[in-house]
Amino acid sequence: MIVFLVRHAHAVDETPGLPDEARHLSGRGRQAAREIGRRLRWHDCTPTAVWTSPLVRAVMTTELVAAALEWTGPIEAVRGLAPGGSTREVQAALAALDPSGSVVIVGHEPSLSGLGGALTLRDDFPALQKAQAARIDGRELRWMFRYDAEAPSAT
Repeated sequence: MIVFLVRHAHAVDETPGLPDEARHLSGRGRQAAREIGRRLRWHDCTPTAVWTSPLVRAVMTTELVAAALEWTGPIEAVRGLAPGGSTREVQAALAALDPSGSVVIVGHEPSLSGLGGALTLRDDFPALQKAQAARIDGRELRWMFRYDAEAPSAT
């Protein structure tokens, strides 16, 4: 199984009328989400599943990444990917997928690095920056890629 972890792009700040779960991407965030999608496509990201946290900023990021990947399948909201969600729940859902497939997972920190650590058995899995992706093949972290980087960085 190949897992692409993607942290959501930059969102507007929380305000009294805009709670955290409703924060949407900023203009800069929308562009960054498109760019990380393009970079994933350049590096042969061909998902068989696409999952997202149900929070607005993650859903928006996922939709823009999926469009850049020309993904036409469903985008599944997974509650375990929301802040405070269950890494074990996400791992169980991953275990139910075809092991020859690949999944794009869009979420938040520190949950994503926690999931990455659980998948790779690494205590030192690096935190993802906004609009950054990590590719995990089996139990190996292959690379990380920021939306504005020329190439992935080895880890």
